[in-house]
Amino acid sequence: MPDTTRRIFTKTAMAATALSYGRILGANAKIQMGYIGLGNRGDQVHDAFLEHGDQETVAVCDLRDDYMDFAIKKSRATPKKYTEYKKLLEDKNVDAVVVAAPDHWHALMFVDACHAGKDVYCEKPLSLTIWEGRRMVQVAAETKRVSQIGIHRRSVESLRQAAEFVRNGGIGHVTVAKGYHVQNEWPNGIGDAPNSAPPNAEAWDKWLGPAPKVPYNKNRTFYNFRWFYDYSGGQITNFGVHYMDWIRWALGKDAPKSVVAMGGKYVIKDNREIPDTAEVLWDYGDTMVVFSQYNANGAPTNAKNSELEIRGTKGTMYLQSGKWEVVPEKTTEVLFGQRTPLDRNLEKGYGPSKKPAMEPVSNGSGFAETYPHARNFLDCVKSRKKCNCDVLDGHLSTSACILGHIALRTKGYLEWDAKAEKFTNNAAANKLLSYQYRAPYKLG
Repeated sequence: MPDTTRRIFTKTAMAATALSYGRILGANAKIQMGYIGLGNRGDQVHDAFLEHGDQETVAVCDLRDDYMDFAIKKSRATPKKYTEYKKLLEDKNVDAVVVAAPDHWHALMFVDACHAGKDVYCEKPLSLTIWEGRRMVQVAAETKRVSQIGIHRRSVESLRQAAEFVRNGGIGHVTVAKGYHVQNEWPNGIGDAPNSAPPNAEAWDKWLGPAPKVPYNKNRTFYNFRWFYDYSGGQITNFGVHYMDWIRWALGKDAPKSVVAMGGKYVIKDNREIPDTAEVLWDYGDTMVVFSQYNANGAPTNAKNSELEIRGTKGTMYLQSGKWEVVPEKTTEVLFGQRTPLDRNLEKGYGPSKKPAMEPVSNGSGFAETYPHARNFLDCVKSRKKCNCDVLDGHLSTSACILGHIALRTKGYLEWDAKAEKFTNNAAANKLLSYQYRAPYKLG
């Protein structure tokens, strides 16, 4: 089935399914949506919600008028404009909000939205720190708000099937799971912009929010903020959370026992703080999980050039966006030292390959789109059911990535107590589990 046809069919089927849910808001009511942050990813998420006819955009908030005006032109209604997110949260017409501001703003906006009685779709990564994420989980439970974290692959049917296949033993026991972020940014990366006077000092102060006050630098804004520790954990948390979440989902794991990382800013000549090359390794007890960030070289990661590589005793699964396939492992015959002239060139003690351990499997195609994730959120706002990736799942997946980010910064082997959410062998690393907000910002 062509991608276009499949997309139309899927959206039609989902719309029909949605009609069966009990409508908490009333039989003909549309969910009134407010959007906080409309640049880049915020614009993409807005588009995903606009795919569905049972919602409408009634409020938008951003520090840039052009972003808000662009969103308003797309909307069926005429949304109100706000430059203060708390004013949007006070709007009685808003039922649910999308938080797509930079990472260091997620916790404050999410918690304030819950306290304001709004259901929340919050972009990934959930939080900048472990402490923020735990507080977000607590507040969502206390206020009984529906939450969806923007790890949108949780709502892609082919990836759900892939996760179930692995979890049910389809490729045997998984010993290694790897995720890759490969992008050649050499030699100049984001450039080496100097500090300068901000175009608007008030807007710059608002953009920084709870983060430390620093001189304006254009590379600290918009998409490039992801390369600075005050606002992001870099690609370990940005792309890595997608991979870690799917791996946790497929393995049925909550938290690692330990983590170690190495890397550095080796060759890219810009003013980023985040390394251009890094490897993070987590120990989940009986499975090793690895994230590789190669931003100075764009060569294929493996024979399948996949984002994810899941190695089991019976086969290896390769995933790329919404598509996956399994290559069977071939069993070997142990000869226990019996050697003949025919097997002199073979590995010691092993004979020729026997039959495959399983049949090859493949499923899915195309891109892992966001609109099914938006659909799931809208359905759960009506039904009050748990979303495909609620705040707890978002916290567990984001936390693992934050641990990797901390291991990279401390250059140590870190042992993790998941229940206490503390490192047991490194006091310095524990200091990075939270940070002091800049006055007057406080997390409620």
